[in-house]
Order: sequence, then structure tokens, then C-alpha cells
Amino acid sequence: QVQLVESGGGLVQPGGSLRLSCAASGRIVSITTMGWFRQAPGKQRDLVAIIYSGGATNYANSVKGRFTISRDAAKTTVTLQMNSLNPEDTAVYFCYAHNSVPSGDYWGQGTQVTVSS
Repeated sequence: QVQLVESGGGLVQPGGSLRLSCAASGRIVSITTMGWFRQAPGKQRDLVAIIYSGGATNYANSVKGRFTISRDAAKTTVTLQMNSLNPEDTAVYFCYAHNSVPSGDYWGQGTQVTVSS
């Protein structure tokens, strides 16, 4: 089992920045991919950014150039730096991790990000 705990959400004005962190615990030896998804009210959960075990990253088009995903050397904490936030970024953000042995996908409990003046 893998547990994911997120932190760093909150209320920010348009143009502001927030930093989300997600710490993994449990059977973390086999974690490969980690990332962030988000879900706005009435919408599906969508990929925001993902980082693979080798360090390659992928971003949603809507956040490219504004968000940066990173991972610590131990590969147990993933961080999402969000800059130039706009109201369309308002959503619940979920941390994601894929474990290879045994194979499984894990989710955090979600953290609310609200961009509003």
C-alpha cells in the first residue's frame, strides 16, 4: 500500500502563485510515476502534470509555461509550482502515484485550489 498526503492548497488572487507538495509513504520502493490531476466542479478529473521515474515530464497544454513539476532525489515527494494562476485553475488537485510492484495506482485525498479576487 502507498499513502499520499498533499499540502499547499488555498486561496490566491489571479496572477498569484501556489506550491503543492505530495509526500508518499508505505511501500514506496517501487513507485515509478508521480503526478498531479485536477477536477473542477461538474467536470472530469484531468491530468495537470506528470513526472516519470527517469525525470521526463509532461504537462497539460493549459498549464505549460506556468506550472513546474519536480520530484526529490528519493522520489518520494512530488511538488507542483503554480505561477500566473487564473480562475480557470480553480479545482481540487489530486496527487497520483503508480507503484510497479505490486502494480497499482494511488491517489491523495485532494487539496482545494481557488483562484479568485
